[in-house]
Amino acid sequence: PGSQLERMERAGVYRWFLPVQQGGAGWSNHDITLAYLKMSQACLASTFVLTQRIAALKRIAVSPNFELIDRLLPGLVLGESPATVGISHLTTSGRHLSKPILAATRVEGGFSFSGMCPWVTGANAAASVLVGAVVVEEDDDATESQVLAVVPVDRPGVKVDEGFQMIALTETHTGRVHLNEVFVPDGDLVAGPTENALASLTAAPSTGSFQSSALALGVAAAAIEFLLRESAKRPDLRVGHAALQASHDQTTTALLEAAKGNPACSNEQLRAEANSLVLRATQAAMVAAKGAGFTKGHPVGRWCQEAMFFLVWSCPQAVQDSNLCELAGVEIESA
Repeated sequence: PGSQLERMERAGVYRWFLPVQQGGAGWSNHDITLAYLKMSQACLASTFVLTQRIAALKRIAVSPNFELIDRLLPGLVLGESPATVGISHLTTSGRHLSKPILAATRVEGGFSFSGMCPWVTGANAAASVLVGAVVVEEDDDATESQVLAVVPVDRPGVKVDEGFQMIALTETHTGRVHLNEVFVPDGDLVAGPTENALASLTAAPSTGSFQSSALALGVAAAAIEFLLRESAKRPDLRVGHAALQASHDQTTTALLEAAKGNPACSNEQLRAEANSLVLRATQAAMVAAKGAGFTKGHPVGRWCQEAMFFLVWSCPQAVQDSNLCELAGVEIESA
């Protein structure tokens, strides 16, 4: 999606996400959510890469390291020196392992990072990666602490893999970034050492936030629009289209109200409904497309594959439970 990311850069998209005092446009959560809905309807891959760049941008922007902000933020806002994130191992990926996937050892003037970030998107097209590591202490009884740091991809000891061959979104080049005794000076720290480095950054994006639901609803909208076009020629599709459109309108309204600070339900409930809708809408589009939709390169086939992405991306346990129960035909008991 390189050419589309360049168009975002020229359009000043990165400015949407920062306050005016930091050179941004100061867009509200409501307006950003609307933008994500439209952009993901047009191209999920480009929009997903953007979310990972924005995740790094917003965390750096609220760092207590003001020197780092002054040094990096101008290039990030312009999109000239984009950063991406490698932090999933601090929240979900690999948390069950006895040893940290990425460890930081204190050395003179900073830390030495060794290990890997298992899921990083677009690192091959980024200037740096915001990574999270567990600090290895000599005292085994010490409370686990973490650090977040910005690591340039061309720093000695950094190796960016080509990316996984996935059932969808392979073009985002999502894969592993390896760090072998990479020196990270204190001046490149975004947060920490602290017990929960991610939580220490106020106003930073969180797992299961509005953007995940918005992107799912965007892909669903593309599939529902396909159904609308087909129903003009095939009246038998109109009932299905009307029902999916009504469900999409209702969920989108709830999402936009939540983005304005008027939630009618939890973020997890919104995400579960968005996941359900994108799966149902894309498969309904496949029914309408028939065999043509099952051929490689057809947009309906791509949407069906992309819909499954939302079952694994930043998916809180409550959302997984809800989606699994629906797929299994099991009713969730209310607490």
